[in-house]
Amino acid sequence: MNRSIIRYILASVLEFEALFLLLPCIIAIIYKEESFFAFFIVAVICFGLGWLGKLKKPNMEQFYAREGFVAVSLSWIVLSIMGALPFTLSGEIPSYVDALFETISGFTTTGSSVLSDIEALSHSALFWRSFTHWIGGMGVLVFILTILPLAGGYNMYLMRAESTGANVSKFVPRVKESARILYKIYLAITIIVVICLLIAGMPLFDSLLLAFGTVGTGGFGILNDSVASYSVAVQAILTIFMIACGINFNVYYLLLDKKPKEALKCEEMRWYLLIIAASTAIITFQVRGDFGSIFEAIHHVLFQVASIISSTGFGTVDFDKWPALSRSVLVLIMFIGACAGSTGGGMKVSRIVVLCKTIKKELSYIIHPRIIKGIRFEGSVVAKETLKSIQVYLTTVVVVFVISVMLISIENYDLVTNFTAVSTTLNNIGPGLSRVGPTCNFGFFSDFSKIVLMIDMLIGRLELFPMLVLIAPSTWRRNG
Repeated sequence: MNRSIIRYILASVLEFEALFLLLPCIIAIIYKEESFFAFFIVAVICFGLGWLGKLKKPNMEQFYAREGFVAVSLSWIVLSIMGALPFTLSGEIPSYVDALFETISGFTTTGSSVLSDIEALSHSALFWRSFTHWIGGMGVLVFILTILPLAGGYNMYLMRAESTGANVSKFVPRVKESARILYKIYLAITIIVVICLLIAGMPLFDSLLLAFGTVGTGGFGILNDSVASYSVAVQAILTIFMIACGINFNVYYLLLDKKPKEALKCEEMRWYLLIIAASTAIITFQVRGDFGSIFEAIHHVLFQVASIISSTGFGTVDFDKWPALSRSVLVLIMFIGACAGSTGGGMKVSRIVVLCKTIKKELSYIIHPRIIKGIRFEGSVVAKETLKSIQVYLTTVVVVFVISVMLISIENYDLVTNFTAVSTTLNNIGPGLSRVGPTCNFGFFSDFSKIVLMIDMLIGRLELFPMLVLIAPSTWRRNG
């Protein structure tokens, strides 16, 4: 275990968090808010700890998968622990557990909240709360890779541990350059969303915060009714970009590289859009009578489907009042999630498609025992190692899900509340059903249950294994 490189990476994370915390400081100065001191003090602490952590250079820059997983997991934990302090120091979220829940929900782009009156927060707190989505959407380590002077060949282990999906495809041979391309695309989409919202008549502050939540697929709103009170034009813009940010960013790279045919061949993207279309059609057929016209029904249903499958979590209506089939469809797409390589959560469309093809292959093998047929995805045969990793991943998801539901069931809330609370946190969605529905919050849970759900958020964002590696005894052996 190369502990020195892990220390160096954690110190770098703290230094970058100190820089990030200066932005809400600026917002506090603009709006003349006393919360400036809370953010500034924490920024100084982060910078000081980061500086101390980098006083001694790493013994060696080489590191492997184990160090990469540990560094990424600890980075997200440290980022959240420090990021929650300004909320408590300013008194805006007095309970540190609640502040930590809100911060982890932000960084993991979950969007679940313990707050009942969001509008009571200061502008600087609202900014930091939403900005955590933008930081966590693409990944803080991916951002740091664009700048941190580590040995290039080993950066891939960090990127693999933090990126979503069955594997990580590099756009260009160098990982650092791939990270830069990712963030350029990410920043460009964010700017486009802000401009579109400004054109739709939204103030700059609101546009920035909604853009952070949309592009990062986080879903923290700045109003108590999420985005229900905004205009149809604003909601339509958010719908388009929620869907867009659930698509693998490799597609956008191919478009920028003037390879539209390759981009359109993305099988996962086609399935993703098909699932959105089918879900919208089923739910619209059921709830069409609840709206003034079929167009209004399609508008709200498509918004909610896009919000859930992309794991954003914005809301325009209380979908907890929809019929059972409609709610079941929403819970199903919570688990499916967005595309690999996107900012969205869930198990990822690629894994679900490969799993379905595996089932089809096994059925064919039962009927025709001598058949020799590989599973193809995105035009290539899926390697046995990839199939094994997907099966292990899905099995582990079920185990973590069951344990989490059992743990929070100790409080004796209804099954729908417990089931969807874990579903929405483990898949980084935001709202669930019943007592954690779109018009409710998670504040009623005990601190113990909140801690369980916080762990689920981190496990879901880092896709299980980076977090689970932390509790494996062999991880910490020097020669293990």
